[in-house]
Amino acid sequence: MNIVILSRNPNLYSTKRLVEASEQNGHKVEVIDHLKCTIVMEKNKPTIVYKGKHLDYVDAIIPRIGASVTFYGSAVVRQFEMMKVFTAVESQALIRSRDKLRSLQILSRAGLDLPKTVFTNYSTDTDSILESVGGAPVIIKLLEGTQGLGVVLADTQKSAASVIEAFHGLKARVIVQEFIKEAGGADIRAFVVNGEVVGAMKRQAKEGEFRSNLHRGGSSKIIKLTRKEKAAAILAAKKLGLSVAGVDLLQSSRGPLILEVNSSPGLEGIENATGVDIAGKIIGFLEQNTTKATKRIQKDKINA
Repeated sequence: MNIVILSRNPNLYSTKRLVEASEQNGHKVEVIDHLKCTIVMEKNKPTIVYKGKHLDYVDAIIPRIGASVTFYGSAVVRQFEMMKVFTAVESQALIRSRDKLRSLQILSRAGLDLPKTVFTNYSTDTDSILESVGGAPVIIKLLEGTQGLGVVLADTQKSAASVIEAFHGLKARVIVQEFIKEAGGADIRAFVVNGEVVGAMKRQAKEGEFRSNLHRGGSSKIIKLTRKEKAAAILAAKKLGLSVAGVDLLQSSRGPLILEVNSSPGLEGIENATGVDIAGKIIGFLEQNTTKATKRIQKDKINA
């Protein structure tokens, strides 16, 4: 099988592990910078050109698309889909998951429990906003923030109002969420592949910090999920259409709460914490589905 990993940096841990797992399973693999791909559209003949080479031999792709380049990255993934190439993450699911507001609306409609969340069109009625989520302390998040950046904990009504007004003054869109005190500065990352939780870790914020992201200095350890936590993670990934996802949950007094679903979750933290070959699980998922796709194409040719 010819596998392409769409990544801007071949030296990242996740990218290197996916290359390693591909080669260990006997596949040919390339790392391609999606921003340097040229999309060529022609009647019944979509193609992608990379460094003068037509990528018409690819069997499967693994998108590792950064949030800042979602627009072009998803366009490249969509072009591969038009070329009948199997993708570990579909273009529409990628776009859906990157829109924090839309993804929360989808999860809420699916009956999944979330922290109480408010979004307004730059409303100046901060008292009403804060009352809707139970008052201070509250979490205020930029809609475009990643890896804990653009996330603020406001301890008092006054400080929360000041932060919201400041963001609105800069025309920066934010969501306001209730603060789950009993979570104790920790969250859970459940890694889902093909409708199954293949690994889970608990991330704990460092002292004096409320964000548990490993990029912010948090620590991690393996955790066994409850049935409710596992079911919530699987359903969240399914409702967003993601076959490969990192689902972030909070443990609360009312059960697991979905924080976010990541369509390009990092592998380093989860593999180190759990000892599970997550990269190998992703390659196994590709193998199953490219085999199915090949059989379908062969059947179509016979019937034609």
